[in-house]
Amino acid sequence: MLLLVKALVMGIVEGVTEFLPISSTGHLILVGSLIDYPERQRVTTELFIQMGAILAVVWHYAPELADMARRLPRDGSARDLVLKVLLAFVPAAAVGVLVHHAIEERLFNVRTVATTLVLGGIVLLLVDRRPRSTGVDRIEATGWGDALGIGLAQITSLIPGVSRAGATIVGGLLVGLSRPVATEFSFYLALPTVSAASLFGLVKGLPSLTAADAVPLALAFVAAFVSALLVIRTFLRYVQSHDLRPFGWYRIAVGVLIVALLAGR
Repeated sequence: MLLLVKALVMGIVEGVTEFLPISSTGHLILVGSLIDYPERQRVTTELFIQMGAILAVVWHYAPELADMARRLPRDGSARDLVLKVLLAFVPAAAVGVLVHHAIEERLFNVRTVATTLVLGGIVLLLVDRRPRSTGVDRIEATGWGDALGIGLAQITSLIPGVSRAGATIVGGLLVGLSRPVATEFSFYLALPTVSAASLFGLVKGLPSLTAADAVPLALAFVAAFVSALLVIRTFLRYVQSHDLRPFGWYRIAVGVLIVALLAGR
């Protein structure tokens, strides 16, 4: 029963943090350490809850994705958007294949998360200073150079605590997208990025699964899906009329708290 509660907590943490600029990986490392989540199940659980979160994106954008699929054969703007998202996907995917294991061995720890939370918070405060209405205001108007710039920014999210959503939204703001469009592009980019990472890891982790893992993984998956869907819909409304600076201050506060706790040990 205790494992079921821990799996539920991990699923909710993933769903709440995956699409906000506060780092899901960082929070999973922190929460997993706090609740002493079993190391054997940790990686596989994270893969399942990521799939639950990405299903929430597909669910939310299902009408837009279906419309885009219908338009692809005859609409150049729809094809270009798909290709731009794939272009943005490539840099982090290529670098991740090369250095993922080294990063996981050396940087997946609480100290790294604390540092990157603070640094990322400072960057978010500095970058998100523009008036709310400025920038490219339609996702299909995103340029090829914009997409590449966002893709390069996503590379930094391979470091735990940086945040994939944070890196891509900041990248979008830096290349000139409006806050809502930068957020929407980040959600679209999550589709290939999170799906590829989850499926790659799942293929490696399947041999270690047992029948006893089924219920905790299913519970974590559903928890991640439901919480992520709520966050996506709330966050999209939020960025229409608010800036992202509260998330920057949150990151800094959590990072400083972790540093203080580590110093007190």
